[in-house]
Amino acid sequence: MRVGVLTGGGDCPGLNAVIRAVVRKGIEGHGWEIVGFRNGWQGPIDGNTKPVGLAEVEDILTRGGTILGSSRTNPYKVDGGPEKIRATLAELGVDALIAIGGEDTLGVAKRLTEDGIGVVGVPKTIDNDLNATDYTFGFDTAVHIATESIDRLRTTAESHHRALVVEVMGRHAGWIALHSGLAGGANVILVPERPFSVDKVIEWVQRRFERQYAPIIVVAEGALPEGGAEVLASGEKDAFGHVRLGGVGTWLAEEIAAKTGKESRAVVLGHTQRGGTPTAYDRVLATRFGLHAVDAVADGDFGVMVALRGTDIVRVKLAEATAELKTVPLERYAEAEIFFG
Repeated sequence: MRVGVLTGGGDCPGLNAVIRAVVRKGIEGHGWEIVGFRNGWQGPIDGNTKPVGLAEVEDILTRGGTILGSSRTNPYKVDGGPEKIRATLAELGVDALIAIGGEDTLGVAKRLTEDGIGVVGVPKTIDNDLNATDYTFGFDTAVHIATESIDRLRTTAESHHRALVVEVMGRHAGWIALHSGLAGGANVILVPERPFSVDKVIEWVQRRFERQYAPIIVVAEGALPEGGAEVLASGEKDAFGHVRLGGVGTWLAEEIAAKTGKESRAVVLGHTQRGGTPTAYDRVLATRFGLHAVDAVADGDFGVMVALRGTDIVRVKLAEATAELKTVPLERYAEAEIFFG
């Protein structure tokens, strides 16, 4: 049996751990041949492959990024895309695909399954916003990176008596902002799930200055001021219709400086949250996902995604996993209400 594997969408720590688990169990456990497709869904469209045998995955567990490369290619926006994928799989003798990605990559996996191509999904996103799984790998690493950055920024903020606004990733879900903000002791956390009042933020900042401390504000890139709109880095859209967000941190820092008369700076963590070596937690979770994805292929159970429920790895339908985004349920954090603007 020949099984293909690909990584789509934004890269994140832990992708290589999944690939390694798929290759090792597929080859040593089942005697399969594993075919690596380069650059997300663009790989099977173009027939662009990379050898992924035991030697190729020997030392990749700790590496960030993905040895297969990635892209935001949407086959259903490419002329004849699904048909090209079907032809590539037939030509290469690939019997099934394991697709590692977030809502967009797995949304394509769902449609391809409905079109008769056997696909098993593995949930990947630092945003932790994929439905039907408690956690996605990459999230823990991103939170650790953001938390360490907040810790470092606090000391320089105190030295210069400045307000520091830390912008983290999170287009429609504030999981990174919430967890890193709480872990880093931020004074204000702003998430996309609730529009924030600039006046309220200013009030909290002033209160912090009055206590002779420097305020730290953590804001997700998709956070919205009341009555305002998302701050766009550009008006361009990708193949899945997403615009590029970015800049709310700088905008808010300027508002704070103008209304308080205090120095205020913005730090955009950006892609640092997605890079580098994965945490131990993400390595283990990614490995478990890869092993269970191989089991699903062996069982011929296609159209599913492996998911974390509690401490167990289970299978859920791709339709359930991609039905809606998993956003922060603010009612569960009533005890932390002071952190939300």
